[in-house]
Amino acid sequence: MNYSEAIDYIHSINWCFCKPGLERIRKLCQMLGEPQSNLKFIHVAGTNGKGSFCSMLDSVLREAGYKTGLFTSPYIRFFNERICFNGSPISDGELAEITSYVRPFADAMEEKPTEFELITAIGFEYFKRRGCDIVILETGMGGRLDSTNIIETPLLSVITGISLDHTAYLGDTVEKIAYEKAGIIKQGVPILFGGNDKTAYEVIRRTAAEKNAPFYSTDRTSLANLNATLDGTTFDFGNLKNLKINLLGTYQTLNAANVISAFEILKAGGLKISEADLRKGLETAVWHARFELISKDPIIIYDGAHNPEGIEAAVKSIKEYFKENKVYVLSGVMKDKDYGGIAADLSTVASRAFTVTPNNPRALNAKEYASVLSAHGVKAAPFDKISDALKTAVSEAKNNDTPLVCLGSLYMYSELIEEFNKL
Repeated sequence: MNYSEAIDYIHSINWCFCKPGLERIRKLCQMLGEPQSNLKFIHVAGTNGKGSFCSMLDSVLREAGYKTGLFTSPYIRFFNERICFNGSPISDGELAEITSYVRPFADAMEEKPTEFELITAIGFEYFKRRGCDIVILETGMGGRLDSTNIIETPLLSVITGISLDHTAYLGDTVEKIAYEKAGIIKQGVPILFGGNDKTAYEVIRRTAAEKNAPFYSTDRTSLANLNATLDGTTFDFGNLKNLKINLLGTYQTLNAANVISAFEILKAGGLKISEADLRKGLETAVWHARFELISKDPIIIYDGAHNPEGIEAAVKSIKEYFKENKVYVLSGVMKDKDYGGIAADLSTVASRAFTVTPNNPRALNAKEYASVLSAHGVKAAPFDKISDALKTAVSEAKNNDTPLVCLGSLYMYSELIEEFNKL
């Protein structure tokens, strides 16, 4: 099996009609000899902020000299990004080799694993072969029934925050979603909650108490002296002064605060991580498609905001960086999101919008989205192709010296960057 065949095989599996549960991934890992059993994990769930948190924590741990594995989803530009060792994606050859190894076991199962379960097993096997000291393991969509949740005793469980998303699968209230995410909490294992929703806080705190898991929450009030520019952000957190991150977006300081909180818990638990490791790891962390500056002339930013909480955070960042000045927005959304609320939020910062229909069966039509934005006072124009929308938006942004902020799913990022490189 070569790389292309491995990718085709992984993507050939239709997960939509499989019943939720951990039985399939448990069976597959048993057949593989439990590759996850001797690995140490930091398990991360949450609605938003998981990827940035994982990337920053991975950078800190690598700075401290640990051999790290990083498992994230979805990928941003290339599939291999989902499975990294020491900051580098799995190679095409290794992915093909391990997929070839896993496939006979998966094919022999009476109830075949889902795509995500298969990727999880491939990740476990890769991290075992690489001899990782610590694996930062991001859940997929949920927590309780997520295939990553077969790990038994992580060093730390983290829930970055809770908001309404994936309601068709996880529940239609914050309490229900928090319950699903809290399913990663293990008996006696410390749990860090980094969000600010009081209902979610209580669900997670109560679950932690039931499992005798030490409960921690990030003190957001300890963030101070935030100075955000397009060159990076400096801030204080408690006794730590003049910290710096190069990741843009005011919400990244909240993700960094969660990393600092995790750092304190892990250090108290015996990991050898210094303040210098923390500082350098935060400053050198890289994570694409999160308020990423992709051009300075004109200013073009991409942010993977695609749900109300993400849009709210992006709007807050736009106000911080550009003050009272309105921006142009290129955006596509899903019809199962609160696109009316999203349009209302964007109307506070956008004077013009260029709408597209994302390449997804759940996508809201660009014309309908433009109509909704127009109803909120934003001059909006729909486009059939992202290439046409981007070309027009970039031209208008340059001619009018106005920043362009592109908002959409992480899957849209790859297509947009490809088209931008053609301009």
